Amino acid sequence: MHSAPLWPAGAPGALGPGREHQPHLVPFPADPALASGASVLVLPGGGYWNLADHEGAGYARWFAARGVHAAVLDYRLAKNGYHHPAMLRDAARGLRTLRAEARAAGRDPARVAVIGSSAGGHLAATLSTLFDHADAADPTGDAIGREYARPDASILCYPVITVREAFAHGGSRDNILGPAPAPGLADLLSPERQVRADCPPTFIWHTAADDVVPVENAAAYASSCWRARVPCTLHVFPNGRHGLGLGSALETAPPWDRMLEHWLGELGWLKRG
Repeated sequence: MHSAPLWPAGAPGALGPGREHQPHLVPFPADPALASGASVLVLPGGGYWNLADHEGAGYARWFAARGVHAAVLDYRLAKNGYHHPAMLRDAARGLRTLRAEARAAGRDPARVAVIGSSAGGHLAATLSTLFDHADAADPTGDAIGREYARPDASILCYPVITVREAFAHGGSRDNILGPAPAPGLADLLSPERQVRADCPPTFIWHTAADDVVPVENAAAYASSCWRARVPCTLHVFPNGRHGLGLGSALETAPPWDRMLEHWLGELGWLKRG
């Protein structure tokens, strides 16, 4: 698929000119017969060290086949020298770009969601709670940078959430915080501590058997949403390893995709009939 750099003139704070330093957005247009006008930003997992294709292009094709325009964000990673706030700024710019493109293409700029898996789920949850924080601001100040960065819906798949609690995922925590985090950064980047009433409606799924990212992460974020009166759906399945995504020919995933389809339909994000 054709991809485009988020910042045509170069990403703010980039450490070099290569693709690993210049985040790209890869579009997956919706099936025209089913197009609903909604869009989704896809944030793959990978511990903030790699990007898992099955949680990127695999998800995007699923959405496109159901009429939702999707775009996968290749965001900056710790292995290339990046820590917070680079990843959040990339995600915010990606959301803003999708909203601007929706406005220009006749899609609905008020229906732009985010989906993230594992560490990508942490990034999606961070964007969903810190969308108006200074760290999510676009330093270019161009037309895209002035778009609203709040997702209109948030989908978290076996997400890393906390970087503070005992059940934090150590690799993701270290990669996002960096070697010498500023005081208070761990609190800021623990989304369960940042949920407030204007956060987007959220769909979460996880498995109790996950031995990489404990299910307590999903439960902590869902509990914070419920306390803040943010609409939140949580599905916890008893079986399934970490990183299953949509499954494969050799391994079946829980039926979370059917539940997500139902949830999106309830929100009015899928074309009827």
